[in-house]
Amino acid sequence: MEAIQANKAVTMRYVMRSHFPDGTGKERPPETHEFIFGVDCQAPALENALEGKKTGDRVGVNIPPEEIYGSHDPDLIREIPKKGLVKQRLKEGQLYRQMKKGCLVSFKVLKVEAENVLVDFNKPMAGISVSMDLEILDVREASPEEIEAACEARFKKSIGCG
Repeated sequence: MEAIQANKAVTMRYVMRSHFPDGTGKERPPETHEFIFGVDCQAPALENALEGKKTGDRVGVNIPPEEIYGSHDPDLIREIPKKGLVKQRLKEGQLYRQMKKGCLVSFKVLKVEAENVLVDFNKPMAGISVSMDLEILDVREASPEEIEAACEARFKKSIGCG
């Protein structure tokens, strides 16, 4: 039985739960995922948990926000003036988007006051962690063509083409 290591094709079934900063969570239905270990990008915590595992192994893994969507930065919560913003779009709890000088300005509206708006410039998913319960369905040697295709896809993604 082959162990998971670099250049192995891995097929796994998993259930993923998102854990939100407010303490709530959401579970997704089970999914199957196939990838080339060490070539296709995975969260470091997931790769560490999988390395050396074999077909039939079950693994639980926790992935911190910084490995998935990024940490929530409290310094990105700011009070800004209302002037110049489209007042009809300023709804508490909603995402606000507007083009300004050729750039997209995007933030979550936290509180609308008379002259100012309290906003959060963090990415919408920042601060969310994930836990996964997974089962290794198959581990096999990846073909040179599969490895090449995975390398090409990784390169394209790294330069923003995919």
